[in-house]
Amino acid sequence: MATPRRKSGLKRAAPKKRPRKAAAGSRGIAALECRLDDLPADAARTKDWVEREGGLVVAAYYDPLGKHPLLFAILPVDKVEPTPFQRDVSDMHHKRLADVLHRTGVFLDPIIAITAPEKGFWTPNGGHRLAAMRRLGAKSISALVVPRREVAWQILALNTEKAHNLREKATEVIRIYRGLLEEDGRRAESGFAFYLEEASLVTLGLCYEKNARFSGGAYNSVVRRLEKFSEEPIAKAVKAHEKHAAMLMELDGHVAAAVAKLKAKGFVSPYLKAFVVARINPLRWIQGEPPELEEVLKTMTARAAKFNADKVKQEDLASAGGAPDEGD
Repeated sequence: MATPRRKSGLKRAAPKKRPRKAAAGSRGIAALECRLDDLPADAARTKDWVEREGGLVVAAYYDPLGKHPLLFAILPVDKVEPTPFQRDVSDMHHKRLADVLHRTGVFLDPIIAITAPEKGFWTPNGGHRLAAMRRLGAKSISALVVPRREVAWQILALNTEKAHNLREKATEVIRIYRGLLEEDGRRAESGFAFYLEEASLVTLGLCYEKNARFSGGAYNSVVRRLEKFSEEPIAKAVKAHEKHAAMLMELDGHVAAAVAKLKAKGFVSPYLKAFVVARINPLRWIQGEPPELEEVLKTMTARAAKFNADKVKQEDLASAGGAPDEGD
């Protein structure tokens, strides 16, 4: 008779709460209330900036949800750049978009833009559209210009143009993080949680900086469960992420060696790294509150270093799941 499987006492991370469906017409402002005749000071300064950079403000209005002033403008293409901390533009995606724009002959989806620190504009949402218009040789591009520059940090929330994979998301987060360090290093890291989404992405982003082929997916479930945003100033909190990233890189080296042992034994599978990580992960057996991330990474590293490929059977691999290994 099969032995009943013992349930882990670990608590799953609470799912992100989505706002409940509100009653119709209960939020925001009515259409006629969006009219904006007299610009607030920040919007007036942004309008002057647009005109100084050779752009044209076509209209100004309050956005219908939060009643924030927005400017609809036409901007010179050569005055707009993606924010320096967002992911790289996909070559295939922007070429495909350029082809569609060429065939339709009309640009209907304005980019989001903010004023850049010194001159010109940044777009936190619209990098592929900007690249496509440049590919077509366009002189100008339509944009919703937002006077609130903190929108620049909200890339992950705004950018639904092309879904992020883990590497792209983590790379983008660490770029945002470095920008935040320069902007306000004394503010608590937890205060930036909305912009960064998950604390684990900061640590994984540091790993991807060192190795673009780092297999973040193999470790994401562990790091995501245990890494939390700190109440320390972000300039101090980054030290913990750097330490965790260094430990992950060391662990990954030992896991790669274990995978090599399995391959030498004739095992072939796209899930070898995920299999090794699952075997050395102590969280599967821990009841109650889990240890700190550093303790778990030390345990996993020690187990990976002593990994015995002779004890692995082909049927063990058959039950392995998860995403195929990255970087192998």
